[in-house]
Amino acid sequence: MNKYKWIVTAAVLLVFSCISEDYFGLSSIGNIKNIEVSNQAQNAVINNDSLAVKVEIPSGVDLSNIAIEVLEISSFATSDKGVGDFLDLNNPQTIELVAEDGSKYVWKIEAFIASENQQLDNYELNLWYQTSTNYFEPGADASSTIWGTGNPGTQILNKLATTPIDLGDDNLAAKMETLDNGPIAAAFGAPISSGSIFTGVFNSDKIDPSNPEAAIEFGTPFAGRPQALKVKYSYTPGTENKDKDGNILEFPDACDIYALLEIRSGGTVERLATAWFRSSAAQNELSTLEIPFTYGPLDASFPEYTFPTDHGFVSRDSANFVLPTHITFVGASSFGGANFAGAIGSVLIVDDVEMVYE
Repeated sequence: MNKYKWIVTAAVLLVFSCISEDYFGLSSIGNIKNIEVSNQAQNAVINNDSLAVKVEIPSGVDLSNIAIEVLEISSFATSDKGVGDFLDLNNPQTIELVAEDGSKYVWKIEAFIASENQQLDNYELNLWYQTSTNYFEPGADASSTIWGTGNPGTQILNKLATTPIDLGDDNLAAKMETLDNGPIAAAFGAPISSGSIFTGVFNSDKIDPSNPEAAIEFGTPFAGRPQALKVKYSYTPGTENKDKDGNILEFPDACDIYALLEIRSGGTVERLATAWFRSSAAQNELSTLEIPFTYGPLDASFPEYTFPTDHGFVSRDSANFVLPTHITFVGASSFGGANFAGAIGSVLIVDDVEMVYE
C-alpha cells in the first residue's frame, strides 16, 4: 500500500470510528453518556435501561451543593440542566432530556458514600472487553471502563501494543510492547508504538499522527489519599533505544509506571501528589513494586520529568488535608513513546494496580 492509500484508509477508518449513534430521520435518543460532579470519587454508574445515574461522593462532603462539571448527552438532545448547575443530592434529583424528535426522558441522579480506602475500578486488570473491531481493551465494557490504551490509534496500522496476558488461573494482566510501525509510518515520523495503559479516555476525534498523546484525556474521578501505589510488574528493555529519526540513543530504554493525584476545578489543574517509577533495569519475573506518594510540591531532588509541564502544585498547607478530584495512572513500555522514541521489543507487564492506605 503506497503512502497516499495509507492516508486515505486511515482517514476513512477515523471517520467511521467517530460515529456513535446512527439513525434515520429525527433522533429519538435521549441518553446521558457521561456526567461528572464536584467531589465525585469514581466514574458515574449510568444505566440507560432504567434512566438512572449513581455518583460516588466521599464521606463528609456537603451533598446539598454539588455542581455539575461534565455533562455529555446524546447528539441533538437538549437538557434542562447543564455544566455549572447545582444539585442537592441529599435526595435523588432529576435531569430531563428532550431528544431531537421531542421524546422526553427523565433521568434520576443519586449519590452514595464512597469507601474511605478507595481503589480503582478493575484495579486487578482481570476484566477485558472485546471492541467492535475485535481487539481487547481493559474494563467490563466501553461505556463503564476507566481504563484506556493507545490501541485505537495504532490498530489502523494493524498494530496492538497493549494486550491482555493470562498469568495462569485466569489471572489477567496488561502486556505492553514497543512495536515497529514499519517503513511507511516511519517516513511520517512515527516509527514505533509504545505499549501503554492509563486511566482516562482515548478520544478518536483528537487523533494527531504527530502527537500520540493528543487524543488521550488522562485521568478519572478519585477522592482517596493513599500513601503509596503498589503494582506487580516485569520489564524487559529492547536492545536498541532509538529516537524518532532512527538514531541510536546513548542511554537504554526504560519503562514508566506512575500515578498522579490532581485537583481539577473550574478549568484549572493542580498536582496534589506524585508516585513515579522509571527504570531501564530488566525485571524478568513478576515482582511487587511499592512507590510512595509525595504530597505537595516536589523539591530539586526529584527528576525533572516528574514535574508537571502545564500546571502547578497545590500549596504545601493544603497538601496536608485536601482530597484529590482525579487520579492519572500510566504504565508504558517505553518512557519516550510519546515522542516516538524507544526500543523495539521492550515489554512491560503490569498487574494489580493497588492503592495502599495506612
